[in-house]
Amino acid sequence: MSEKFRKDGQYYKFCLYGFLKNQRFFEPFILLIFLYNKDLSYTEIGSLYSIRFILRTIFEVPSGIAADAMGRRGTMLFSYGFYMISFLAYYFAESFLWLIVPTIFFALGDAFRTGTHKAMIFEYLKSKGWQDQKVEYYGHTRSWSQGGSAISSLIAAGLVLISKNYNSVFLYSFIPYSIGFVLLATYPKHLSGIRQGTKQKLKSMFADILTESVKSMRRFLNLKLIFNVALFSGFYNASKDYLQIIISSLVLAMPIYISSRYSEQEITIVQIGLIYFILYFLTAFASRNTGNLNSRFISTHIYLNFLLLTGILTGAAAGLSYSFGLTGMSIVLFVCILVIENLRRPAGVACIADQFDERILASVLSAESQISSVIGAILSFGIGVFADLTGPGYAIAGACFVLLLLFPMVRLSASYRNTIV
Repeated sequence: MSEKFRKDGQYYKFCLYGFLKNQRFFEPFILLIFLYNKDLSYTEIGSLYSIRFILRTIFEVPSGIAADAMGRRGTMLFSYGFYMISFLAYYFAESFLWLIVPTIFFALGDAFRTGTHKAMIFEYLKSKGWQDQKVEYYGHTRSWSQGGSAISSLIAAGLVLISKNYNSVFLYSFIPYSIGFVLLATYPKHLSGIRQGTKQKLKSMFADILTESVKSMRRFLNLKLIFNVALFSGFYNASKDYLQIIISSLVLAMPIYISSRYSEQEITIVQIGLIYFILYFLTAFASRNTGNLNSRFISTHIYLNFLLLTGILTGAAAGLSYSFGLTGMSIVLFVCILVIENLRRPAGVACIADQFDERILASVLSAESQISSVIGAILSFGIGVFADLTGPGYAIAGACFVLLLLFPMVRLSASYRNTIV
């Protein structure tokens, strides 16, 4: 085993990136903004989510190939530019059709980001000889992201209380992303992953990387691993924002004297801020300890299988609890879903990184995110339609039933070998 990784300057840059990336002040309120500020139905909200996931799917692999061939740092800067444009467009959009515009830019930001920054982290670990510590290192940096979300939730709640307007959080999100843009520009050039000392033209570089990616993805076990990691992430992305609806319903259970002193909106804002603050600190702790928990299992494959099945069953229980009026239990179970995703994600990404050649890693991670986007698009639209018909709880439980049927197809074998292809 190599020496224990050090918390050097680049480590803190990676962590700060994650912290700033999650200063999306609109995230704890996005569903409420769509429902109340933009006056959308659940079906329209599900459609917007699906549009974002589908567009991200379309651009995912091309962006991953661009990152591998032209440079990851430049690709990340493009991503942040698209995000900042989307924040401004979300603020001004007032109808479903106009909201498609910022959704497009947000999808482009996601497509150019997913997989790219992780590939930079793994490139750095390789340069330091710390490749065998991917789970621990990525878990540490991801914990900063979740900690950033926790702080962001409190800041967002304060901003909404002061401005009396949910919509204003889109504008405030522009500030930390501007700082993050500058931070990314300071990353060392060698992390960009551009192939040096070659006279290949850009066209042949794209073709080379694409050929290597397709060859690796054709292996059944590799494809199964990617689907295993992507399946729960797709469900997580499609369902996580419904926690806001569940939290807002707690207002109805508040004592009359509290409701008379404060408006329902003020109570909802405080509840969401506090619960998301606690939630993201739990997920930060989960990410940071993924390596310790993973080491207690015989293999990473068993670890991923166990958490996938547990997550699906927890999601079903959360949806049914909400439908049966057990709001408090439903919130606890939803929190568990988010914790499970943050226990799975670092291990899943590290497992993929161990299985594929680092030269095509950004492409492969983008492909995994692409599959997750397809799953998220289908589930988002389905949950949205059925939420209008039966309520959010039954819709989420139904989605989990579908995932349960798919589980045997993505279940990984117990044996696990680090086989680079």
